[in-house]
Amino acid sequence: MALRFYIPPQEAALAPGPLVMPDATARHVKVLRLTAGEEVTVFDGTGGEWTGELIDSRTMQLHRHQAVEREAQARVMLAVGMPANERMDALVEKAVELGVARIQPLLTRRSVLRLQGERAQRRVAHWQGVAIAACEQCGRNRVPEVAPVASLSDWLGQLGPASADVHRCLLSPVSTEPLLPWAPGDTGWMVSGPEGGLDDDETTLLQQAGFRPVSLGPRVLRADTAPLAALIRALAGC
Repeated sequence: MALRFYIPPQEAALAPGPLVMPDATARHVKVLRLTAGEEVTVFDGTGGEWTGELIDSRTMQLHRHQAVEREAQARVMLAVGMPANERMDALVEKAVELGVARIQPLLTRRSVLRLQGERAQRRVAHWQGVAIAACEQCGRNRVPEVAPVASLSDWLGQLGPASADVHRCLLSPVSTEPLLPWAPGDTGWMVSGPEGGLDDDETTLLQQAGFRPVSLGPRVLRADTAPLAALIRALAGC
């Protein structure tokens, strides 16, 4: 099976034909010890992929474009109270593999990981790289965006009013309403809190914005487990 590599859209615009690899891709090729003539697959994150082969350590020859899609049939977006340490990295990686459409990191009152300014920008860029690597591994040709870190109130302000045709689900440890699988063509958001959960004011704010509390069952899940479990359940039929 040909190894997969992400190339930014501005670089992939030159395909088909010879392509000088970006530095990051060339380093990846070197680490893998690939040699001239080996088959590769290239995608630019906007859909479809190219077949190709290595010419040398810096150049690929890209051939025809294939309209291959491996996206879920429902569009599930996650807004997550950022778990601390490396747990957010793992959350992004696994969510992308499972089919998430977009990830919104949230700064909440009980967030252990508190990112702002340049530090937040660096972490988001890192998480976007994690998302790209996950797409390379799992075969997705559309890279989900990891949005800039936002406070819960700011994000809700950007989100706008609720709509009947867009799901808004709040993962809640006290809800008795189970999260049900979404249907093909559905779209919407799921919100989960950080390690300490969302406080009462934040929960009220979300409900006022049209988010419906839903349950994942009787067990208490970690902040980095709950959104993944919700994603699996929502996309079970998609």
